[in-house]
Amino acid sequence: MHVLGYDPRSATLVACIALVSACTQQPVPAQQDMRATEEAAIRAASAEWAKVAAGKDLEKTLSYYADEASMFPPNAPIATGADARRKTWTALFSPTELVFSNAATKVEAARSGDLAYETGTFEESFKDAGGQPVRVTGKYVVVWKKQANGQWKAAVDIFNTDQ
Repeated sequence: MHVLGYDPRSATLVACIALVSACTQQPVPAQQDMRATEEAAIRAASAEWAKVAAGKDLEKTLSYYADEASMFPPNAPIATGADARRKTWTALFSPTELVFSNAATKVEAARSGDLAYETGTFEESFKDAGGQPVRVTGKYVVVWKKQANGQWKAAVDIFNTDQ
């Protein structure tokens, strides 16, 4: 029944659109601020991690990983657990005259505030077994997980070369 131009189907459609719009999660400014804060914390941790890795500080380099973290190094098996990560980083630090650097190109934190990812690039140079200079470039992805104490730690570390 239409009373003064009232169409129940149109009213139902309008009500459904309003309900869907109300339920759609839009980032609120406080949520955006929280994500920006978390992303800044991860960028700072990543920059510090890059410094200690460049300095070949094994213990500090390993300290950036969560207990259950896994590394996915190129041309090698997955390294899960503290011993496997130690063995992998020991091998990574072994070349003569190693110079290493990396830079984050993107960091994005989940709305939940407990996970984030970072992408970036790296460069390294060293001398091979014959003493010849070698230069390697590559890219990486790190999945960060917020720990119970509020600190961000790497849960997954994947990297490979461009060659």
